[in-house]
Amino acid sequence: MGLKNSYLINLLETVKKRNRGESEFIQAVTEVIETLEPVIERRPDFVKAGVLERLVEPERQIIFRVPWVDDNGNVQVNRGFRVQYNSAIGPYKGGLRLHPSVYLGIIKFLGFEQVFKNSLTTLPMGGGKGGSDFDPKGKSDGEIMRFCQSFMTELYRHIGPDCDVPAGDIGTGAREIGYMFGQYKRLANEFTGVLTGKGIAFGGSLARTEATGYGLCYFTREMLKANGKSFEGSTVVISGSGNVAIYAAQKATEMGAKVVSLSDSNGYIYDSNGIDIELVKQLKEVERKRIKEYVITHPDAVYTEGCSGIWTIPCDIALPCATQNEIDRASAEILVKNGCFAVSEGANMPSTPEAIEVYLKNGILYGPAKAANAGGVAVSGLEMSQNSARLSWTFQEVDNRLNDIMVGIFKSCDAAAKEYGMEGNYMAGANIAGFLRVAEAMKAQGCV
Repeated sequence: MGLKNSYLINLLETVKKRNRGESEFIQAVTEVIETLEPVIERRPDFVKAGVLERLVEPERQIIFRVPWVDDNGNVQVNRGFRVQYNSAIGPYKGGLRLHPSVYLGIIKFLGFEQVFKNSLTTLPMGGGKGGSDFDPKGKSDGEIMRFCQSFMTELYRHIGPDCDVPAGDIGTGAREIGYMFGQYKRLANEFTGVLTGKGIAFGGSLARTEATGYGLCYFTREMLKANGKSFEGSTVVISGSGNVAIYAAQKATEMGAKVVSLSDSNGYIYDSNGIDIELVKQLKEVERKRIKEYVITHPDAVYTEGCSGIWTIPCDIALPCATQNEIDRASAEILVKNGCFAVSEGANMPSTPEAIEVYLKNGILYGPAKAANAGGVAVSGLEMSQNSARLSWTFQEVDNRLNDIMVGIFKSCDAAAKEYGMEGNYMAGANIAGFLRVAEAMKAQGCV
């Protein structure tokens, strides 16, 4: 897709110059700007109000030192980040990623995507993201606790229930959130819903663990239904083996599909009989083992080192739930060749621009991350509501609300794509629908 609008071309050039070396952020901004061209042609008031110039620049970027002591008594130092991207429709909301790959560009890209994702839920949440280049893999509980306490000792002064409400992300699960919340409570001397993904005993929401994976399947179900297709009887390939992948596999199976693969950072498993979800939960959630352990009790399954080969497994539906840019052009072309008819994203930006081009060119139904994986932040928003009201809803109540939100997101994407002459392009629909709500709020609030 090539831009023709000179205003947008110049804006994108400015973004590239101002954010050199931040490839993920530039990629995310480029995708959105290219799909907004028909909106800008129709709404010159947004140009006059400088909405886009403000939207491509985070409101605040916080970088800080995180010193902590390992089990050998040695001082280690990591770098912490919080990008408070946009608060036009509510307090900043977005996860904390703990992974060695984390740097400012990744946090900015995630924060930018979060703005649109949160807008699509229609809940009052702005966009933000944070994290650290700390690697929790191989660390003891004590080391992780000391890191989380040090991380929160700086972060706590920048967040609050009506300012910025972080959550979990890659590397940040219930254990890490618990340590961070405990430190926030100690420092701020208050018990508030300042973090989501908390334990049920101290303000967490039922269905939060399942939310992103379940929501991915609810969105995908609606996309398939609108195009005369279904999960029923379909073969599904899923990457990843964290919460998103596990619960997407569980829900897809409940909807009648056969899920045949999962992966982690070392490799992937293929089980032609269908993945044993309960075993995967035991391995990953309880024992914290690698996915290759699966084949010990399931000798018919095959484990393969390396991750990219997972997309060579023939499937009807692909649900990438691992990390950004995991499907490139070559992998997308293999999916097409093998008869895949739908790709829906559980991870953030798991498809490269070239892969997306292959999807759209070949008529693959494509559910973009900012719409398809919004279930996690939707239930985080519901957790915030429960915390504010001092209430706790049942699992079924939360799941029903999640389903309704995901159905609404698909309808918004579908309607926006149709209104702007791109029927069936749910990526464009998601970008446009998410943008319009934020842009109207930014314009109404003036130049801030």
